[in-house]
Parts: sequence; structure tokens; C-alpha cells
Amino acid sequence: MNDLSEGVARFQQDVFPAKAELFAHLATTHSPTTLFISCSDARVVPELITQREPGELFVIRTAGNLVPAYAPGSDGVAAGIEYAVAVLGVSDVVVCGHSACGAMTALAEGHDLAALPAVAHWLRNAGASRAGTAPTGPTGPDSALVPAAVESEDRVSALVRDNVAAQLANLATHPSVARALAAGAVTLHGWVYDIATGTVAELAPTAAGRAPVHAG
Repeated sequence: MNDLSEGVARFQQDVFPAKAELFAHLATTHSPTTLFISCSDARVVPELITQREPGELFVIRTAGNLVPAYAPGSDGVAAGIEYAVAVLGVSDVVVCGHSACGAMTALAEGHDLAALPAVAHWLRNAGASRAGTAPTGPTGPDSALVPAAVESEDRVSALVRDNVAAQLANLATHPSVARALAAGAVTLHGWVYDIATGTVAELAPTAAGRAPVHAG
């Protein structure tokens, strides 16, 4: 906790004064242009990755960057999406997955989540992507030569990509998003961030491939 308190002190003494004009503007204005949906993983920092200033991103973070398909009733994720699209009028929505995602690793490797019932229930929202992802390691006589860790890493990477595509599909079921898409007022983007290299890859519009976005 001391580290956090020291960080607040440095912010107040060094960062805030240098951006005083920006914060004065933000005190009465909230007009982000992008809704950024990312994993809750502490290694993924949307503003750092995109180099955006305060006020430019409306961020929703969930375990596994999961977006439950729309259903009537109270839902914090749905409320955030609706507010960003229908009230703030964001023009872009990014769903960003990442390498070595713990949620996707648990699914790809079939971890026993009996002791984590809330986590297990939440990860059901990745069901469509999990069903569409088969082991990517080689088969045949030489398959035994491939280390299990490599094969597992490939499965996780494939699931991370498929999960982003699945969550984009879920996102489109939300009425506010569906209306904005029909009006051409919003564009959806699927990204995968690689922690080790700092690179970001964007899913192709067909979700069949990826194109580089930023090089780290």
C-alpha cells in the first residue's frame, strides 16, 4: 500500500501540474472516442499500449476480455457498453485479447476450476470460441517430437484469437451496438496484444487472419 501512496504523491507533485490544463478540461468534459474492452490482467494497460491521454478511452475490463451476449436484466458490462455507445457516442469499439491469458489458458488446458465456481461460471461466456478451437499441434508419427509446452502455447494463442472474434460477435448482440452498427456510427475492432514483444495484431474483418497494427 505504501507504493500506491507514494505513487499518488508523485502524481500530485509531478504529473498533475504538467497536465493541469487537461485535467481542468476533463473536470467538466467526458467525450472519449473509443470503448476499449480488455482483460483484467494487470499486464495489460490500455492507455499505455495505445498511448492515449486521460479522457480518450472508455475502458471496460473483464477476466478474459469476455463480453456476455445481451440478455435482459442488470449487467455491469452491458451497462458500460450501452452508456459508451448510446450516451457517449464512441465511434470505435476495441476488444483486446492478449498473450498468456490466464482465462484462456485455463480453458485451453482444461484446468479444474471446481474451487473457483464464480470463475468457472464466468468463463462459460467463452464457450463459442472454445468449441471452435482445436489443438493446433502436429499429428502423425512426428507429433511426439513436439514439446507439450509448445503445443499448449499454440492452443492458448489460437483460443485467444478465437475468443476475441467470439466476443465481437457477442458485442454485436447488444441493442445499442446493433443500432450503431446499422447506422454506420460505430466500428468494431479485434486486437491481440503480445506482452513479450509489445506488438498488437488486428483480426482481419473476416476473423480468418490478422494484420499488424503496431510494432513494439
